[in-house]
This record gives sequence, C-alpha cells and structure tokens, in this order.
Amino acid sequence: MDKGSQAGALSRRAVLGGVAGAAGVVAVGGSAWASPRPRPLRVLIATNEPWGTYHVQPLLAEAARRGARLTQLVPDLSQIAPGDPVPVATPADAPLADLLVVTGAGDWPLECAARFRRLPAVASSLAYLGPEEAAGARRLRGRLRVITSSSRAEGRAFGGYLGTRRPVRVVGSPQTDVLPVRTPEPGLVLVVTSVTHPDGTGGAAPGAELLLASAERLRAAGRSILVGLHPREDRSLWEQYEISTVPTLQASARAEAAVGIPGTVFPMITAVGTPVVGCVDPALTVPDYLLSVCSSTIDDAADAVPAIETAHLPDATTLADAVGPIGGSARRLLDVWAHAAHGQPG
Repeated sequence: MDKGSQAGALSRRAVLGGVAGAAGVVAVGGSAWASPRPRPLRVLIATNEPWGTYHVQPLLAEAARRGARLTQLVPDLSQIAPGDPVPVATPADAPLADLLVVTGAGDWPLECAARFRRLPAVASSLAYLGPEEAAGARRLRGRLRVITSSSRAEGRAFGGYLGTRRPVRVVGSPQTDVLPVRTPEPGLVLVVTSVTHPDGTGGAAPGAELLLASAERLRAAGRSILVGLHPREDRSLWEQYEISTVPTLQASARAEAAVGIPGTVFPMITAVGTPVVGCVDPALTVPDYLLSVCSSTIDDAADAVPAIETAHLPDATTLADAVGPIGGSARRLLDVWAHAAHGQPG
C-alpha cells in the first residue's frame, strides 16, 4: 500500500472508530463493558431469514474465545448446508439458554419469541430493515431488554422498524472487525448482487435485470467484472463473469469501484475505501442511509459506465454515521447480550 492509501485507510478507521452516541442512539465500548461471567453465555437467535446462518457466522470466533454458545433457531434442517459452522436447532430441540436474540419482527422471530416467552429478549440488527414499523413489532417491544445496531444510522432505521424511540446501542458490525487492505486492480468493478428469487428463507429485492444490464454495459466498455454473490442469489444468472470465491466485503478490496443493489454490505464496502454506485428499481425500498453512502444511484443501465468512472467515497460524517465503529464489534455485541441475559444494567 502506498503512503497515500495507507493514510486514507488510517483516516477512515480514525473517523469510524470515533463514532459517539447521537440523540436516541447510544454507542458502547471501553472497560465499563467488560463481560459479566457468572457462567458462559448461552444464546438462542431467531432471524427474519429463518435459515440465514450467514448473519450469525461473523460472531462465532468471539463466541468461541469467551466460551459462549450461540444457537440459531430454524424451523427444520431442510435448508442447512452440510458443514455449516453455525450451530442450529429447532425450537423443540433447542438447548437451555439465558437469552433470546431476535434480528427483526418477522414471522419466525415472533414465533420463537412466543415459544420462549420466559427468556429475556434482545433485538439486534444484523441486516438492514426498513424504517417503517413492522406489523408484529408491538408483540416484541415489551420483551426487549436492549436494542442494538451497527451504526447510528442503522439504529434510527431499526428503531422505526420496531416502532420505538428507546435508545439503540451502537456496537458496530462484526463483519468489519477485520477489514481487508484495499489493493484495487485497474479496471476491476465489483458487482454486488441481492436476491433475485424469494424462497423459504427470505424475500427478494427488485433490480436484478438492471444490475445484469449494467454489468454487461461495463464489460462492453472494457471493465473487468467480479461478482459478489448474496448467499441466496441464483448463481446461474452470473456465471458469465468471475464470481468471487471470498465474501463480498473481502472482494471489494480488489475493486476500483462497486455497483449493486443497495444492501447491508454497502456501508462496509465504503469502510474498506471502495466507492459504491447503487442500482435502484422503482419497486425497491431501502433506508436512506444505504443510499447516502452511494457515490450516485442509477435506474438506467446506460448510466452505469459514467457512474463508475466518477465514483467517489462519501464524506467522513456520512461514512461514520452509516458504518459505525470499526474493530471489536463482536466483542461489544456479546458484552451487551451477556449484560442483558444476567439482568445487569448497561
């Protein structure tokens, strides 16, 4: 990395690491949050995507380090891949636990909350949700000991989704605890997909046709295309391009710029130092903070090439608001869970 790139990376980390609490959103960190250890923490997790273990996987290393046991609740084992590292169980077979964590107020988290009504509960945003109040949010609000999010901006959206003005604890995103060093390859564009077809695990996001057409325009203009697949995306749609063998966030370090359907990973990509262009479909609804990190947005594939050519990072204030603190996020999140499980104030 040259001195300019190194200085930029250090500057981004300084800005992001310095995030402080805003009104209604509280950041946590420091020695006051040393995890209580009456016994190793035991957590059941229910996500809006019932079999979406990829949201829990970034927490496994820190959980193992402290001896905590995380178990994701799933309706059955039909969509769990062999060798998936995330421990899973159905509600009927779930181990004893100290805490229930829900990542949203979808049908599955609500069902699990009803099933495990005696457990203290926490709501933690591990993937973006829109700011409109969810239909079932009122069934959760009285149960929640604490609410967490990765950033101040995500916290505002998550609070709206839950229909509450309670403080939201900003812990950062575990996926950014180890950011790759950016080494952009000349002419390389990362295409960030969403999910084209809904399935039992979760819904889809409009915009795949626009993104496919944009990728083809960029290739025709001489750009190399690297595809970062969403874990549930239809791989066959993208096999004409190089598909990354590493997670999208890691792959973003290779790209001069990225283009895709705005999602949870967008702020993280900008934290690496790679600018992003958003493909927006009229039927697509995403929180404003995901659009705020975009260099620009396009709704016509003809605009893809000029948008990539002029792509730039958001300003430092926008970046810090959308990304949250960098480093130690899994530790902070598990500390919050441990305090909630043992009834300690935080």
